[in-house]
This record gives sequence, structure tokens and C-alpha cells, in this order.
Amino acid sequence: MPNLVDVCYAQTGQSAATDHMGMREMQARAFESRNVQYLLLKAPPASGKSRALMFLGLDKLFNQGLKKVIVAVPERAIGASFDCTNLTRHGFFADWDFKAEYNLCTPGGDAGKVATFIKFLRDPSATILICTHATLRFAFDAVEESVFNQCLLAIDEFHHVSADAENRLGEVMRSIMKKTTAHIIAMTGSYFRGDSVPVLLPEDEAKFSKVTYNYYEQLNGYSHLKTLGIGYHFYQGRYLSAIDEVLDTDKKTILHIPNVNAGESTKDKHKEVDTILDMIGTVTHQDTETGVLFLKRHHDGKILKVADLVNDTQKDRDKIVATLRHMKHADDMDLIIALGMAKEGFDWPFCEHALTVGYRGSLTEIIQIIGRATRDSPNKCHAQFTNLIAQPDAANDEVKLSVNNMLKAITASLLMEQVLAPNFIFKTRHFDHEAHEEGTIKIRGFKEPSSQRVKEIVASDLNDLKAAILQDHKMLQALPGEFIDPEVINKVMIPKVIQIKYPELSDEEIEEIRQHVVVDSVIKNGEIKEVGGQRFVRMAGKFVNIDDIHIDLIDRVNPFQKAFEVLSKSVTAKLLKVIQDTIDAGRIKMTDEEAVILYRDKIGPFMKIHGREPRLQSSEPLERRQAEALVYLRNKRRQQASGNQK
Repeated sequence: MPNLVDVCYAQTGQSAATDHMGMREMQARAFESRNVQYLLLKAPPASGKSRALMFLGLDKLFNQGLKKVIVAVPERAIGASFDCTNLTRHGFFADWDFKAEYNLCTPGGDAGKVATFIKFLRDPSATILICTHATLRFAFDAVEESVFNQCLLAIDEFHHVSADAENRLGEVMRSIMKKTTAHIIAMTGSYFRGDSVPVLLPEDEAKFSKVTYNYYEQLNGYSHLKTLGIGYHFYQGRYLSAIDEVLDTDKKTILHIPNVNAGESTKDKHKEVDTILDMIGTVTHQDTETGVLFLKRHHDGKILKVADLVNDTQKDRDKIVATLRHMKHADDMDLIIALGMAKEGFDWPFCEHALTVGYRGSLTEIIQIIGRATRDSPNKCHAQFTNLIAQPDAANDEVKLSVNNMLKAITASLLMEQVLAPNFIFKTRHFDHEAHEEGTIKIRGFKEPSSQRVKEIVASDLNDLKAAILQDHKMLQALPGEFIDPEVINKVMIPKVIQIKYPELSDEEIEEIRQHVVVDSVIKNGEIKEVGGQRFVRMAGKFVNIDDIHIDLIDRVNPFQKAFEVLSKSVTAKLLKVIQDTIDAGRIKMTDEEAVILYRDKIGPFMKIHGREPRLQSSEPLERRQAEALVYLRNKRRQQASGNQK
């Protein structure tokens, strides 16, 4: 099926260009905040976060009086991103250099690594240590908090932290913040965890200065990559029967097979790998030193090099991981088959296609996987992400789950489209003929941020907030949008998600954020054209002069409309009916807020136009919903009159 998202970039080369100190654009932006105690760096994969940390860490050591830098990564393979690096030859004042014994991202148990960690803290000549999140947790339990005074703690892939009391890494970080003078740099490609638990509590998050570098800035500034496609392919039966429809072995590919606990899995991951290999060709041999599999392709005899990261044998896994870490040329590898690996921090710039089996519930995981293919490399001008997803089957007991997964996949792709789009600045339009500002859209009735907290959320958290909204189960039920009035989605459902995510905000602040979310979504889902010096945006199927936009007009647009259009075009009429029937069966119940909005803003105008009340038997879904609102309100009134309201 065609891509749901196609994005084209300008190839400016700006994001990869370096300044007089050898810093890329994002790294220089982060370095400007080098003096803060707590820094949160949000930047996409391949933007150079590890190198940014080196610049920041060395400045802390040489110029800010800190004594040690501890870098914690989620898994050992990612530790290679922080290996010793010569920075002075590119203009920086020091090199990133440390003793080999203090690289703890090596094979072996945690007990020995904790002992080395403690030795590092006591070694006056040692300044830099690299370890896993797990080693940090165990070492923290073995020492007094005070040993982290005058240390910089850098946590890579920071979304692994959470405010949940059961999250040990989060507990470690909060304790260090509360009881020591340590500095903290948190780095992530996405702040969204994929569950309802926040990464940081509001009072802790407020202590962090944030540096954000968005996906559009990164990809638009590449030299080689021109286009990115995000698409979905639906299959029936077992995924293994559909792999050959989407796997092009002429493209450098990372194939992520499903977790063994997922519905798509056959529960035998090793047999799945064997089946995929047999489908492509015949294994001629495996290199004993590198672990690379050599596969003779069936249709032309070409030899393909394959890495099997599903193999559980630690010795074999370490061998192939080491090989992947040192690849320098495009022809060193053709296909990587993985399950839980080759996501975060995995660097294979030559990758052209990230093919993933099964729906991924976390937006962070989707961003990480797409990031494997979006590195800039001379061997490619197009990067592709394809998600192979089970097609809902009405006869299957799992149809509700399948429909839910499909809807989440569609909304995730649309959110990625917004993540990948250039950002606009939205302001209030006060006069009819205000001067046009580049990159700015002015809207009548629009509420600009009234507090610093709202400004921060709008500046750096909008995509993560949209992710929480789009993945909310009640929102997913509203996706087809046929029986939920757009104003109910925008004015009732969205504010509730915002309130849950930011419970400390006032009603006024929630409304300001709500307007930003809705406006940003509707504008980015739309299409902007310039005709005769005037700009027009396509909303709900028609073009509107941007100078005439009022917040009330935007609130009448369903932010899910494009998702429904995509869904309608992507599946058969029969499958669309299965999806709609499944959603209808679990329709959200009427709330007081929805009933009031429909009564106040919709039912009155309807009765004026038609000279009658809306009917429950109407073939028009919105009219039926208005009729339900009348029934709901009358029932409420009866309960109140009889004193039986609960």
C-alpha cells in the first residue's frame, strides 16, 4: 500500500556542518546551556547527542570545577557511542579520553562492574566512566549519595526514567538531585514513554533547562537524504507469509520481528529467523570471527551479508555486535534481523529501510526505529519505515485489539508527520492588516501563553502531549469522527487529557495549551498554499484565507479528519465496516460536557433550520448524536426532579 506519510527535505547540509569548535548546529545549541545544573536535551536520533555530551562534560570538568563525568546508557552496545574521541583536531579545547578499565559497557557480571565503579569514584586521576543504567542503579545502592557531589551524571535515552515509585532509575536520579550537588544532563529522542506515567514529576521537571532540536531541523539540514516515507502494510494470517511482499533485499534493511509475547509472534523466534532466511535464499556459511551469515539469494545467486541479533547465545551476540560497531562501508552488511536490539543508539548509517512487524505501543520506540533509517549517508536519498500489521478479522475474537492497534498505528504515523514538519509560531491577530512574519500564523481569538510553564510546554512538549492525546483510548474511539462533534473532541476530550498530564495547571493554562495543540494539529494536517501574495490553508476539505482564521473556526475542525480519510483510502470497504462496527460497539458514553455543548451550540441551530428536533432514527450520525444528547439531558432533568440523581 502507498505511504501514509511522504516528506521531502531541502538538503541544506546545515545540520551536519560544523563550526570552529567542531560542533554541529544542535551541539552548539546545547553548548550554549553548558552552565546550567540540570539540562534536558531533546533531539532526534543521529543529531549527535553523544558528541554534544562530550563537549558539555569536558567543559564541566575543565571550566566549572566538576571532578567526574558518569555516562549511563540503557544497554552495553550503546556505550560505543561514547568511546574515546579526538575533539581537538576539529577545534575543541580538549579530547574525550578515559582509561579503558572505566568503560563498563563490556561483557561480564554487574558485581565486578560495581566494584570498578566504586574504584573510579575513589580514583583522583579518573574523570570519565561509561556504564549501563543497571550498573548505575546497583552502584548507587553500594555508596553514599555524597560521593556524587561535584559529579556530572549523564543519562542517555532518558525516557527509561519514570516518576513511578517502582522505577529504580527514576528513584536514583531524584535522590541525587535532592541530596547532592551533582549536575545532570538527560538526553532523549522523545520524552514520551508510551504509558501514562510521566518521566518526571512537575516539580522535578521545572528544575531542568531544556534544549530542543526537532526532527525537521535535523533532516532538512542533511546533505544526502532527500525523502522519508512512513507506511503500513496489512496482512492476514501469519506475518511470515507476507514478509516477502515488503522486504526488498536490494535495500539495506533492519527487520524487527515481533516480541514473543505479541499476538503476531509464532512464539518461536529462532524458527521465525530461519524461515525468513530460507525465504530469501540459502545460508552458505557463517564467518566464525565476525558472526556474519552469508546468504545466497534464490533468484540471482547474489551473496547477502546478514546479522542475526535474535540469537540468544551471549558469545555469538557479542561477536556480531562488535562487528556491527566497526562497520565502515555500505557493502559490509545487507540485512540485520533483530528483536529487542538495533533500536536506541544503534548506528548503521547505510540503513535505507526499517521494517517492523507488529504494532509498537510506544511513540518513543517508533521514533527510535525510524531513526535507524534516517541517518545521512551517501548510499541513499530515500529512507523508509514500514510497519507490517495484522489486518482485523471480524471472525476473530481479537478483532477489537486488532482494530485498536490499527488505529494507533494510523495516529502514530500522523503524529510522526507533524513531528517531521516545520514548526509555526502562533500569535493573536489584533488588527486586520498586521504585517506578515515569516514562520508565524496569526489567529483571531487565540490565547497566547500567560505563564512560563505554558511557554515551556508549547516550546518543547507539544509533540509528546499530542502523542498522549492521540493514543488515549477514548480518542481512538472517536477516530472516525462521524458521531462525535469536532467541538466535543476539541473542547471536552482534549482538555481532559491535558489535565491528567499536567494536573498542576490552572483552567486558563489548560485552555491556552489546548488551543496550541488543536491549532498546531489542524494547521499541520492542512495544506498551505500562497496565491497572489495571500496564504490559504486547507481545513475540513476547503481552503481558508489564513488572515481570516478565528480560533472558533479551527475548533469546528475534527483533528482526526485526516486520519479517517487515510483510513478510508487505505483499506477495503469491507474492512472499514469491520473497523467502524467495532468502534460503534464500544462507543463512548455521553458526558455532561458533551451534552451541554451539543445542546448549546448545535441542537438550537438544527431546530431553526429543520423546524424539528433531531431524530434518533436519522441516517446522519451527527443528528443521531444530537438526539442522544436530548434524551440524555431530559433523563438528567427527570432524575433531578425526582430527587434520584446520584
